[in-house]
Amino acid sequence: MKYARIIAITVVSVVALFAVTASLFSRFDYRRQDREHFAGSPSAEHWLGTDALGRDRLARILHGARLSLSLAPAAAGLTLLLAFVFGAVPGFCGHSAERVAKIVIDLMLSLPWLFVLLMARALLPLNTSPASSALVTFFMLGLLGWGFPARVLHARASRLRRSEFALSARAAGISQARLLRIHLLPNLRPLLVTQFWIAVPVFVLAEANLSLLGLGVSEPLPSLGSLLREMESGLSLGVDFCSITPLLLLLLIVASLQMAFQASEVN
Repeated sequence: MKYARIIAITVVSVVALFAVTASLFSRFDYRRQDREHFAGSPSAEHWLGTDALGRDRLARILHGARLSLSLAPAAAGLTLLLAFVFGAVPGFCGHSAERVAKIVIDLMLSLPWLFVLLMARALLPLNTSPASSALVTFFMLGLLGWGFPARVLHARASRLRRSEFALSARAAGISQARLLRIHLLPNLRPLLVTQFWIAVPVFVLAEANLSLLGLGVSEPLPSLGSLLREMESGLSLGVDFCSITPLLLLLLIVASLQMAFQASEVN
């Protein structure tokens, strides 16, 4: 499984490298329209053809991958921060804080967060800029997705609170803040890494679902989800095979991230 993890991380890294370096070349401008080639087939100038507005499909795919691979980890980081604050810290402190945390976590898990996300995104102004829509979308993903990792971290922190080293540290008079920094955080680090690997592909797929419904990243900024909207018409599969390239890339990214997570769990 070690080799599987290396292959998975290599695939994601190569995709991220191409996505980042694409903006350095003018030919990969996702906003530029070729008015002579609307919905064009692959050519020497447009390797994956153009969309219905004459925009280079490869350029939009690379920029969409860059957006997902940069903002999804940021949203996962926000989720883990909230999960640590509302799950691990109360679980390690115990008493009334732990009881309140359980109620809050159960409330978050009982909410249909995808529908809450759809409502919150639909309430945003229609004139929201594309960059703002991308930031708001992933911010809401990170803000609403901390329930499950919080429960996992809470359970682990509760066990650590009753461990011998924690009891000995409290008996020695070590402050609660030092216990959290010196004892809790290092012991939770492997679990935090695991939850991070789980959250990133989930947020990539969640953004794709929102953008596919027209409630994610606004045009003309591309995302993998908005690019999938070209496949809404069943005829597009038969006419232009390149239109499914965003779907293949999305599957490749998610599968590689999941493979990296599973390989890290085995090792």
